[in-house]
Amino acid sequence: MPPARKRARAYDPARTRAAVLAQFGNVRAAVRTLTPEQLALPTRLGDWTVRELVAHVGCALDAVGRLLAEPEPARQDGRLLDWPSAVAADADAIAGTARRTAAAHPDPDAYLAEAEWRFTGHLDAQPGSRLLPTAAGALPLADYVVTRTVELVVHSDDLTAAVPGLDVPYDRQALAAATRLLADALAVRAPGGSTEVRIPPYAVVQCVEGPRHTRGTPPNVVETDPLTWIRLATGRLTWADALAGAKVSASGERADLGDLLPLPG
Repeated sequence: MPPARKRARAYDPARTRAAVLAQFGNVRAAVRTLTPEQLALPTRLGDWTVRELVAHVGCALDAVGRLLAEPEPARQDGRLLDWPSAVAADADAIAGTARRTAAAHPDPDAYLAEAEWRFTGHLDAQPGSRLLPTAAGALPLADYVVTRTVELVVHSDDLTAAVPGLDVPYDRQALAAATRLLADALAVRAPGGSTEVRIPPYAVVQCVEGPRHTRGTPPNVVETDPLTWIRLATGRLTWADALAGAKVSASGERADLGDLLPLPG
């Protein structure tokens, strides 16, 4: 019999909305400090510049309006936990949109302000149950907003990495939601109970096929901090480099997650 499919944990829509807007506000505050020279810097995202990365952050919120403009699906056929893997298929289209948006909006902060205004308007006007046709299938609006925390936390880290001296703070609730969603997605990708992945203080999941422990310390344990986990899950950091840099601890013969990360793909 195949393993049971993991159910997504519940997220409070009001707290998720507040987390998204708080992290978006942190990005906007950082972007206001950037000079034209800094906006032209390269990033770790292929050939994207910082300006294009900032445009993509705005697009992450504008995606809600874009999907709401499509016909509403008749029924939900997607799962929140499938989103991290499904989004990888849209990489080329996402890059093209970021470049076009950056070219069309020479004032990054003004564009971000407009995107924030549109996003809050959409959430005020639509119920959380409204279905959207996403890359992971038809998902409720409330679920899709959870994915925005991943986008914002990941790209806040990308901005910090691209601009020397820039510090984009992390909203606690946004970081928690992003960590939990990506941890739960790992449990979907590698179902089982032989390995416990600990990401204090936000998440603990069990995964990987094999003997399931029932009490005491599990035989296979992986532990890391939230930002390291997010970098591993999204391909910003390799498993080998994380181990070499003592960014992650792994004990047990089934504690090697190198073949399971990053999650997309």
